[in-house]
Amino acid sequence: MGALRILTVYIAMTFQRRVVMLSRSRKLGRYPEAGWANCVFGTIQASIALLVLLSLVHPSRAFAANPDLETVLTGSRQRIEKLDYRVTGRLTRVEGSGTRASYKFVAKAHWFPDGLRLLCEISGPGSEKTSLLLHMSVSGHVTIEAVLPGEKAASVLPFERWNDSLVGTDFSYEDMVESQFFWKNQELLAPEKYGARDCFVLKSMSGSQDRTYYDSVTSWIDRVILYPVHVVKTLRRTRQQKEFIYYGLRQLGGVWSATQVEAKVQGKPGSSILVIEGGSGKAKLGRKDFDISQSSAQAEKVK
Repeated sequence: MGALRILTVYIAMTFQRRVVMLSRSRKLGRYPEAGWANCVFGTIQASIALLVLLSLVHPSRAFAANPDLETVLTGSRQRIEKLDYRVTGRLTRVEGSGTRASYKFVAKAHWFPDGLRLLCEISGPGSEKTSLLLHMSVSGHVTIEAVLPGEKAASVLPFERWNDSLVGTDFSYEDMVESQFFWKNQELLAPEKYGARDCFVLKSMSGSQDRTYYDSVTSWIDRVILYPVHVVKTLRRTRQQKEFIYYGLRQLGGVWSATQVEAKVQGKPGSSILVIEGGSGKAKLGRKDFDISQSSAQAEKVK
């Protein structure tokens, strides 16, 4: 990269000197027409080489970014970077037959200088409880700690389990965070309507550096509020798709959120619904609020 910068400067200086020399020589009549044409052609070649090198060193400066793509990504990332909430609700699996299994859902999240922390607890009909602590860095790197039913201490959840069903629902463990907006590979597709809403359509593609089970995530994002109303996630190996639909969009503390999220897995009857029943969008949380070991210890005392 350093060599490229040096070469770029050299070509730029050479190009500038050649232009000055050509201008002076033309005035003095030193070059015949053929020679003049050759010199002009050489100057054009130098300018092309300069542009190519500039694109390698500073691609964003050489070619302007798509303004709509920048708007969507900036808006989506800033929304996540403003998170500071406590919520309560329920997580329900609805079978194709209509049978329901509901769980109590409690969560809190806050964006710190090193990224997002989200702690959630899901309580079953009995005394079993699942606790999760998800951390997403500023670059979108995710780690998950968990206290699963029957366990007394938190441990790192192996990546092999990230796509497991969360308490039997259509949500997986990694579905609890929106890391796709922080992946490097992003593409804006043609705009579409979803229902009555005019939407940007953003396709986020994972790379080898991204720890995820998804190959791509396509989001229909409302053009006005920059919040997703529909998301389709495609698994890496099976190409199976999972659909998320967001209902009851509202603004709390200057941040948009959904009161209900429905998840459906392609080819699987029924769906799962996460309903937010209450909470605060300005919880003023600190690091101490995200100690999963303390959370599990308190749960043991309650028993």
